[in-house]
Amino acid sequence: MQKPTIDDATCIQRVMVNEGCVLKSYKDSVGKLTIGIGRNLDDNPLSEEEICYVGHNCRTKFISNDQAAYLCRNDLKKVRADLDRELPWWRDLCPDRQYVMIDLCFNMGICTLLTFKRTLNSIAQGYYAKAGEQLLQSKYAKQVGKRADRNAYALRTGVYLIQLPRES
Repeated sequence: MQKPTIDDATCIQRVMVNEGCVLKSYKDSVGKLTIGIGRNLDDNPLSEEEICYVGHNCRTKFISNDQAAYLCRNDLKKVRADLDRELPWWRDLCPDRQYVMIDLCFNMGICTLLTFKRTLNSIAQGYYAKAGEQLLQSKYAKQVGKRADRNAYALRTGVYLIQLPRES
């Protein structure tokens, strides 16, 4: 039996904590044109349907919060499809660990995520503490800081927290 799936509203809220929400396009830390809730326009330009919804291609004009959420929902749909195709076992995880998989794929894309073979293997086998440690040892963790800390904590505990408890 398939476990419950984490909903879009929760995912958008959490991704927004990690990505922020910027309503005018800007160059991100690696020089990619980005808008909304982490939408990389260079690698993931708007579809014709999205252009019709927003009214423009987002490269020079502002968008609204509702439009940013719409684009993020579409990005999440693609992320889920990528995970279903490449790592179908992700749906069997508890909702907060499902979110970690969504966030990893959202942040780095499925191709880069698939290079995390040891971490993915540990998650698939249920070795969550080990997976959390492996994630924290990666270049990704050094690049994204607290985002990786939150994801590793959720892997270890099965509970995703925006504000992590202080280590004693």
